[in-house]
Amino acid sequence: MRLCKRIGQVIVAADDERIVAALRPFGTVCMLTDPDHPSGTDRVAEVAKKLKKESGGASVETIINVQGDEPEIEPDVIDGLAEMMEQRGYEMCTAATPFRPPADPLDPNLVKVVVSESGRAMYFSRSAIPFDRDHAAGSPAAYYLHVGLYAYHPNTLVRLAGWKPTPCEKTEKLEQLRALEHDISIGVSFIERATHGIDTPQQYKAFVERMSQKNKAVMEARR
Repeated sequence: MRLCKRIGQVIVAADDERIVAALRPFGTVCMLTDPDHPSGTDRVAEVAKKLKKESGGASVETIINVQGDEPEIEPDVIDGLAEMMEQRGYEMCTAATPFRPPADPLDPNLVKVVVSESGRAMYFSRSAIPFDRDHAAGSPAAYYLHVGLYAYHPNTLVRLAGWKPTPCEKTEKLEQLRALEHDISIGVSFIERATHGIDTPQQYKAFVERMSQKNKAVMEARR
């Protein structure tokens, strides 16, 4: 995050004092939030409200939510969302990338998004959408993998957190559907590749190994 060119401040929204303690030696700014929030959107909204109160009512232009299970999000992806919010005037933005092997569109853990001609999200689903009815070779519609980070206008973020979970959101277990069900447009930034999310102990182990190899290569390059 600190390598981003369009980010003014980095804050970790934590739900446990142990997270704050672990980050304290690095000088990371942290805010403790309610541990019972149902989604990341609600957690970040609490931080947005605190920031507005501390600043006497002033509000930042854009808030970008990078979730803790996506530690390898690249700085230019985050900067791209900030730029899209600034130039296109969206209330909310996210990112997507084409599916590439070995990623399987049929995997319900990999969220799919369908995007309109104007670059707005039409729907997100754990199912393979759009559905290839005829199973024809060379289907004209591609599958796009949703990358789980979001940029919000602060007022939109607070409104979202104030609404109850919606029917599609509860069915698919996808918080971004709350925005679509309330007619909030979500701009989609297409990126070259997805990062490695961490949802299982095995994925965490692989992440630690990648970071170890990367740090080793940096140290050897400095010799």
